[in-house]
Amino acid sequence: MVDERDDRPKGRREDPYSGPETTASFGYEFGSQLSQMAGRSTEEQAAVNALPSGSALLVVRRGPNVGARFLLDSDVTVAGRHPSADIFLDDVTVSRRHAQFLRHGTAFEVKDLGSLNGTFFDGVRIETALLSDGAEVQIGKFRLTFYASRLDLARLAAR
Repeated sequence: MVDERDDRPKGRREDPYSGPETTASFGYEFGSQLSQMAGRSTEEQAAVNALPSGSALLVVRRGPNVGARFLLDSDVTVAGRHPSADIFLDDVTVSRRHAQFLRHGTAFEVKDLGSLNGTFFDGVRIETALLSDGAEVQIGKFRLTFYASRLDLARLAAR
């Protein structure tokens, strides 16, 4: 006699589990909150809390240079593999001039500069995107978390 599910003789199943297969998934917000809680040291938290108005911080979460921090405090900040880039990301998966971070008052956006591998915002390939606190930007192998100034976030919340 043959088991109809996999054409093996009955009684000789290697996998004792015969229930339906399921996959659990969690929304982006849960994952973002979890990574923020688990990933920030007290030193990093202090650096984020000390950000002046109109500035932001990028922290490398995955890829080469894990833990590296980059301050965004000018109107245009270029990230790329070229040694003169404002944010130097030394890996072949990064274009020489890969992306730029643009400041508009107290808001920031990321813009891809025609890179070969693309720029990703929260897992989606983008040309440009407005950044929010805790958002993930991927440039090549580098995954960076964006942290806005706490002063600016408090002003937004007070409105």
